[in-house]
Amino acid sequence: MRVLATVLVTAVAVSGCSILPAAGPTTSAIESGADVATAEGLFARYEIIDVDSAIVEALRTRPLDSLLVTFGDNRPAVEPVIGIGDYVAVQVWEAGSGGLFSGPLVADRFSAGSKSALIPEQVVGQDGSISVPYAGRIKVAGRRTQDVQGLIEAELAGKAIQPQVLVSVTKPVSQSVSVTGEGAMGMRIPLSGRGDRLLDVIAQAGGVRTPVAETFVRLSRGNRTVTVPMSTVVSNPRENIFVRPGDTLTLVRDPQTFLAVGALGNTTEVPFSADGLTLSQALARASGLRETQADPAGVFIFRYEPAGVVRRLRPNSPLLAAGQVPVVYRVNLRDAQGLFLTQSFRMRNRDLVYVSSSPFAELGKVLGVFSTVAAPIGAGASIYSVAR
Repeated sequence: MRVLATVLVTAVAVSGCSILPAAGPTTSAIESGADVATAEGLFARYEIIDVDSAIVEALRTRPLDSLLVTFGDNRPAVEPVIGIGDYVAVQVWEAGSGGLFSGPLVADRFSAGSKSALIPEQVVGQDGSISVPYAGRIKVAGRRTQDVQGLIEAELAGKAIQPQVLVSVTKPVSQSVSVTGEGAMGMRIPLSGRGDRLLDVIAQAGGVRTPVAETFVRLSRGNRTVTVPMSTVVSNPRENIFVRPGDTLTLVRDPQTFLAVGALGNTTEVPFSADGLTLSQALARASGLRETQADPAGVFIFRYEPAGVVRRLRPNSPLLAAGQVPVVYRVNLRDAQGLFLTQSFRMRNRDLVYVSSSPFAELGKVLGVFSTVAAPIGAGASIYSVAR
């Protein structure tokens, strides 16, 4: 009996140790681990938030990136102006031969010779000007081509024979959009006078080379950059906004995934489309909870949230000073309301879904250890009894 008592004490002691195999922390360990005692007092490590309808609604109204909201959808000017860096060509005609830009008269009275001259294309300098023979430096940046034609004609008046000028922009560098990224062929796309939308520019760049569900559109304009799923731009015409000269469009392939660990049917990294999915769908893709092991009240989602989001959920959180706050959302699936909440709770990229083990599962491990230790002792006691 003394031996048996010793075994029981040993088993109880083992049950309180951390040497038993486990898929992760228990529910109580997650609760107690949110704050750590230090010499200065309690130090907060993460926020634990129980998911209810108010939390789901607050997360649902979380402002998502929107091209329309950030940049608007204003059509650019119908008549673009010349900008610095553009390539400009100038052609001058004269009313008669023998002028500055026309050829001399020839002996054949039926052939008057050339009456025009083409000035090779040149880049608009940093001063916004180009050079025209006999007219000097002409300011062209910020002006329409027809306005520049009038300026050159005025400068040549009295020098050339009734000059007529045609100005053309051969390479509209300033009126173009840069398209780059692994999802498209990198190039500079010149914009048309009618205006071009995002999908127009992407099509001119060769289209998307990666799966649409895994592709994001990143638009940089000035000092602002916004990233939205490609599927959003395709499905929502309002997000297919007009691009502007100087925009940089980057197509980024970023497969969305979440990690499923703990007492689940399948512990793995699970991909999902850029449109997102709910927690109920995530649990289904992870093959659900293990009936004999999982704690339905211990379904957790580990996520880094922006401080602005946490401020709405926990206004007094001591972690708000950080840009990204570690948050642990807890859902109780023992309550039927929790099943409805899982259908509204939206998953985010890189989320970690963890289901803790049931206390009874831990007890089963203890009993298993006890059986392993007690079996040889019981067998020895039986042999000893027979021998006596």
